[in-house]
Amino acid sequence: MRRPHGRLPRAVIFDIGNVLFDWQPRYLYERLIEDDLALDIFLRDVVTREWHFQHDAGRDFADTSAELTSRFPQHAALIAAWGPRFNETLEREVPGVVAILKALDDAGVPLFALTNFSGEFFPPFRATRPDVFDRFRDIVVSGDERLAKPDAAIYALALDRFGLTAEEAVFIDDSPANVAGAAALGIHALLFTDADRLRRDLVGLGLLP
Repeated sequence: MRRPHGRLPRAVIFDIGNVLFDWQPRYLYERLIEDDLALDIFLRDVVTREWHFQHDAGRDFADTSAELTSRFPQHAALIAAWGPRFNETLEREVPGVVAILKALDDAGVPLFALTNFSGEFFPPFRATRPDVFDRFRDIVVSGDERLAKPDAAIYALALDRFGLTAEEAVFIDDSPANVAGAAALGIHALLFTDADRLRRDLVGLGLLP
C-alpha cells in the first residue's frame, strides 16, 4: 500500500478486471478448443494480451479481428468468437471483493471505477451485473476515452470527472504499473492481491470498520 499523504481518503476507485471479476480468455476458449496444448498455443500466439490491449485503447474489434484473421486464417472462427462471447472471459467473481464493494457502499463511501476495457465490450458486460455496477457513481472506460492506464492522463481525467482530488481517492488495481501510475499523481494506490489484504488496507484507511 502506498500512502502519499497523512490525510485519510473518502472515496474508492476500483479496477474491474482481476479485481472484481477474474478475467481469463482461457475461460472462453477452453469451451472451443479441446486439446490442452492447442489451447495454450492459441492463447499464447494468437489472441494475445497485447492484441487485446488495442480494444482497451479504443480500437474496434472489427478492425483488430480482420487484421488478426489475415495472419491466422486457420483460426478465423475462433478469433470471431472473441467479440460476441467476450462476457465468457469474465464470468467468475474474484472471491470476496464484491462483498467488500457492497460493504463500502452500505457504509456510504462514494464508489467509482477506472477500467482498461473495450468501449464495445463493456456495456454488454455491465448489463449482466447491475447488482455490482449500479453501486458506482461513475465509471471511466479506457476504450471510450482512447486513453489507458498507466497513462497519467487517464487518472487525471478520472479524478476530474469524479470530482475528487488525488488525496481524497483510493485506487485499487492488480497491475503494479497501474498502481505506480496512480501513486505518481498522489493517489492512495493499493496493489490488489486478495480480498483479505484489501479489507485490511481499507480498514487501515478508515473506510471500513
